[in-house]
Amino acid sequence: MAKLWHSKTVDETVDELKASINGLTSQEIQHRLITYGSNELKKEKGKSPLKILLEQFTDILMLILLFAVVLSMGVGIYQGSMDEMIDATIILTIVIASATLGFTQEYRSEKAMEALKKMTAPTASVLREGKEVRIPATELVPGDIILLYAGDKVPADGRLIEEFTLKTDEASLTGESTPMQKSTEALPEQTQLNDRKNMVFTGTVVVYGRGKAIVTSTGMSTEFGKIAGMVQTAPQEQTPLEKHLAGVGKTIGILALTVAISTGIIGIIVEKRPVFDMVLWAISLAVAAVPEALPAIVTGALAIGMYRMTKSNTLIKRLPAVETLGSTSVICSDKTGTMTKGEMTVRNIYVNEQSIKVTCIGYTPEGEFQVSDQKIEPKDDIKSLLEIAVLCNDSELEQNNQTGKWTVKGDPTEGALIVAAAKANIRKKTLDTEQPRINEVPFSSERKRMTTIHTKEDTQMAYMKGAPEMVMDCCSQILINGKIEPFTKENHTKYFKVTENLSQQALRNLAFAYKKLPTDTVFIEDMEKDFVFVGIISMIDPSRPEVKEAIAVCKKAGIHVVMITGDHKLTAMAVGKELKLLDENATDNQVLTGQELEKITDEQLADIVERVVIYARTSPEDKLRIVKAWKQKDHVVAMTGDGVNDAPALKVSDIGIAMGISGTEVSKEAADMVLADDNFASIVKAVREGREIFENIKKYLTYLLQCNVMEIIVMFVAIIAVPYLAGIFNPGLSATTTGRETINSAAIALTAVQLLWMNLVTDSLPAIALGVDPGDPDLMERKPRKSTESIFSKEVKIYLTAMPLLMSALLLTAYFLHTPWLNEISLIEARTQLLTAMIVMELVIALSMRSLKYPVLKVGIFKNKYLWYAILGSFALQLIILYVPGLQSIFAVNTPVLIDWGIAALFGAIVFSTLEIGKWITSRPKKPTGKVST
Repeated sequence: MAKLWHSKTVDETVDELKASINGLTSQEIQHRLITYGSNELKKEKGKSPLKILLEQFTDILMLILLFAVVLSMGVGIYQGSMDEMIDATIILTIVIASATLGFTQEYRSEKAMEALKKMTAPTASVLREGKEVRIPATELVPGDIILLYAGDKVPADGRLIEEFTLKTDEASLTGESTPMQKSTEALPEQTQLNDRKNMVFTGTVVVYGRGKAIVTSTGMSTEFGKIAGMVQTAPQEQTPLEKHLAGVGKTIGILALTVAISTGIIGIIVEKRPVFDMVLWAISLAVAAVPEALPAIVTGALAIGMYRMTKSNTLIKRLPAVETLGSTSVICSDKTGTMTKGEMTVRNIYVNEQSIKVTCIGYTPEGEFQVSDQKIEPKDDIKSLLEIAVLCNDSELEQNNQTGKWTVKGDPTEGALIVAAAKANIRKKTLDTEQPRINEVPFSSERKRMTTIHTKEDTQMAYMKGAPEMVMDCCSQILINGKIEPFTKENHTKYFKVTENLSQQALRNLAFAYKKLPTDTVFIEDMEKDFVFVGIISMIDPSRPEVKEAIAVCKKAGIHVVMITGDHKLTAMAVGKELKLLDENATDNQVLTGQELEKITDEQLADIVERVVIYARTSPEDKLRIVKAWKQKDHVVAMTGDGVNDAPALKVSDIGIAMGISGTEVSKEAADMVLADDNFASIVKAVREGREIFENIKKYLTYLLQCNVMEIIVMFVAIIAVPYLAGIFNPGLSATTTGRETINSAAIALTAVQLLWMNLVTDSLPAIALGVDPGDPDLMERKPRKSTESIFSKEVKIYLTAMPLLMSALLLTAYFLHTPWLNEISLIEARTQLLTAMIVMELVIALSMRSLKYPVLKVGIFKNKYLWYAILGSFALQLIILYVPGLQSIFAVNTPVLIDWGIAALFGAIVFSTLEIGKWITSRPKKPTGKVST
């Protein structure tokens, strides 16, 4: 039996996998991908197009319609009547058309979601042909050499071949809450899974240190894959808005069915109408009145909105996040890389009690060292400082051979140090060769420093960099003009003041120190003392120009912006003032440090949280307290994060936002949203998009429901009123059989086919077009809506009561004036008038619904071209059935005369004017100076 991977030595593992410590070749990778398959767990496949299409016919209302088709065909065959067969064919055609629209919408949503999943797929750092590259984790194969850093999610099972104080959190696999300290030594074969210290496993997290591993298993062959094979995929959860709107649809459905059934019973029992005719009509009324496509169109609007956000560098991972974005009232953002560019540049060096200016910005290694604006050549103490900065450093400076552009591979802060050293002709590759690193104590947010151990000739050197106060606490001596002197309390105070003065210029400061060690010393964290202090290097990360404008937009939108940073308080305040987050006369009570935060309780923090704008010198754990304090005040909180320790805060926040460039895989996994460009301004764009999507759903719902309520009222009133009106105006008509049949026919204001046609023409294209509407111009000048706020706001309730009553009154008046009970010709003319006027009114309502608040002229009547296409397309469809002779008989209509079009236009104008005048009155500013810009 072959030995298990953990019981093999590193060399045995490499030989067994026929691999190389420098990585696989391209040819070998392709061969292994074919042999082992992609590195992914088997998961539930997305819906096939056929399944999506078939599901369109499983809705209860669709099934009822199909029943009506079968019923109509059955009666037609039984009676030998072509009329019923024609009705069945028309209903079936409309059913297929509705299903096609539903299929198109859902298929587009599925494709949008698939594209998003590809964009947010995890990546892995791997050695390929001797070079470190970042690839999609799905492309890993057994034998690959993966590179692991703190915060990474392990992409495949592997045997460690190199590690530096590496620790992994394996709680998700083994249940162990304590991170596992790793090693490269071979273990006994009988070692249990949770004790295999020389292995790393898919889905676990690197919490400390770094290492290299050779991939031993991928996909379903990993330990996680074995578990996944026994677990079923959880069903996709409905969003809160979907659930709410499904309830709305259900309520309206019950109302429509109640009206349909009751009127059907009246027609059959009281007015002695044919049972088949009334059943078919009742089914058609129910289907026309119920917004059965509401949940599907809402889901589609959200999914398409998510896809649109990707164009603004925002990747939404979970559908409910789109809804929540629209009600976000607080954005807690990291400073570095999000509010600023994340391109650190060394501006100042303080050594030998002297400030030296470093010129030029960016990663190009060009610039000068100046004292009092005069160029100087770097002396030994400056070079010693820069050498420490380069050796205690994990970044690399690279130049693209084709473009000539210089880039930093690794942390931007460390990259800035390498660039500054290169300006003094100090190269990292040369130093790494002369003084190879043999050990390290990695940087962490709690320690705020890093120490590396190197061999130098016949001795060992420890080099330290970190926050000045943390480094100074480890020093007992100082290097001044080449001499080592005691690091006195006065020195400590002096350098602390230097740091404060530099921080007031928005500079980030790192201190550097060294210590000679005896040969063969095994360095541990407890030895970080008695170092020699060398100097301070100061950098700046310039703010993004677009962030200042984005913060101004947030203030107008009633959104609190909070900056959270690990930088010095004075640095944070300087950046805050530059971005207009703080006023020039800002007080200290608007800024809180991590130390001050530790001294107050959660209750005290909740009392002051709405006042604090900046948190400085914080740890990732502080973010969790800040989020909870805001949520305690009933705010909807968005929180950014990029590190492994940010994951708890990202999960607790209403919207967790991970960084696409600098973020760890753990933070991306915990987040609801990923910023592809790490830019704060992209968050604000996403919030606007979220508000816009919610408003568009609100518009669509308002448009749909006021038209459907109107249809129910018209049909219900007609079936009750026509017999009585006929008795008043033509009292002798009901005495004859022909007269009673005519009256019974006239009481059905629209036939089943006409109802279904109107439903298809008005509920589909215009509604979908409203789902992609640009939105009101002052959308980001309104206060955030509460997450508990109903979609049925005061303005929506007015629309759903006043407009259906007005439209019903107009339509019924015109219908009754045609005296449809007199004869069949009058009935056809009345129905033609009613159907045409209904469709015209509903289409002008769709145009007016571009804004629920402002007149359409203010928001731009032609801004939504898709809505115009939809309106013109729907109107063209109506013209076809009115003017094509063959279709006229099928839909029981005739060619309208001029007066018919005049009435339809008049009714449309009355409805449109009423809506627009009403919005103009309610939207007028209280003060004459305030105007809404278009």
